[in-house]
Amino acid sequence: MADAAPLPPFAAIVVAAGQGMRAGQALPKQFARWRGKPLVRHSVQRLLAAGAAPVVVAVPEGADDIANDALAGLDGFRLVTGGATRQQSVARALAALEADRPDYVLVHDAARPLVMPAVIARLLDALGHSEGAIPVLPIVDSLALEADGLMAGAADRANMRRVQTPQAFRYPAILAAHRAWSGAPDAGDDAQVLRAAGHSVALVEGDEALRKVTFAHDFDDAPAFRSGTGFDVHRLAPGEELWLCGIRIAHDRGLAGHSDADVGIHALVDALLGAVGAGDIGDHFAPSDARWKGAPSSQFLEHAVGVVAEAGYRVGNFDVTLICEAPRIGPHRAAMRAKLAALAGVDTAQVSVKATTTERLGFTGREEGIAAQAIATVIRND
Repeated sequence: MADAAPLPPFAAIVVAAGQGMRAGQALPKQFARWRGKPLVRHSVQRLLAAGAAPVVVAVPEGADDIANDALAGLDGFRLVTGGATRQQSVARALAALEADRPDYVLVHDAARPLVMPAVIARLLDALGHSEGAIPVLPIVDSLALEADGLMAGAADRANMRRVQTPQAFRYPAILAAHRAWSGAPDAGDDAQVLRAAGHSVALVEGDEALRKVTFAHDFDDAPAFRSGTGFDVHRLAPGEELWLCGIRIAHDRGLAGHSDADVGIHALVDALLGAVGAGDIGDHFAPSDARWKGAPSSQFLEHAVGVVAEAGYRVGNFDVTLICEAPRIGPHRAAMRAKLAALAGVDTAQVSVKATTTERLGFTGREEGIAAQAIATVIRND
């Protein structure tokens, strides 16, 4: 695969001069910690890594100390005091670049921490034929017009786009456009300023990762993915039914246990509970509790999925391995996957069931019992 073409030199501006009160933080959201470090540091760090030189960060008046703390250890940035509006902050940052006279400049909002290199490349490429370029995404939801709390009509989404940052500009054009700005006290974004000056703005493909961190729940630092493992063993005994992964299998013996002793589901339940730090199957279904004597293990799995949901996650995928000499699992694997998928509320593509032996070694090799192990991944609900 050929290496990507090098990017042309460019400077960048990060707008971090607002108060960010909707985020519900004790300080302006751009300085609050998000995923382990101050929000503003993410975008500045990513822009520097992409080759931006310099990066000018517009900050609130009197916030130089907190901004320098947030960006400590990074080289190649400088601070400028922002204005009363976003447009004024960008204008001041652009003026701070006059001595550098870059050909191109990106203007980015600190509230969008995940700057994507591929988007930067598309933006700079578009400046070859336009004075400005912005990343956009299609609108997939229907749109309604509102009046006094009632639907007053529908809007056509076909020609509408969601606008993101960073936005890219030829530096002389955007500097002149901001200096000539005579519109409303503030501009929604810099593309509007450029268009008001009579220049064209190209649209390039954005990225969902460039979402804006806005509200208090956006600062939830719970990991996006969590995993857990489970292991279970039950002995084989005459006169018992054999249930494996929710399927009853004809066999000369079954698994003995307080419930139906389905080792596959029991291992999976432990994996799901472990993924969200909710203990193990014994904590939720004590073997000493008569309610669970002979109970179908499907109840345990449905409960575990509910615990995952209460923790703010959903099932991503899981993999169960059955360890036994007999019965043969292959003929039942498709039915097992379908049953587990139905119980967990996921697609069968998210479910794997495998089987192996221990080459006649140990208790499973002697056909004294069946073991199972499982791993499950859960995904945070954003």
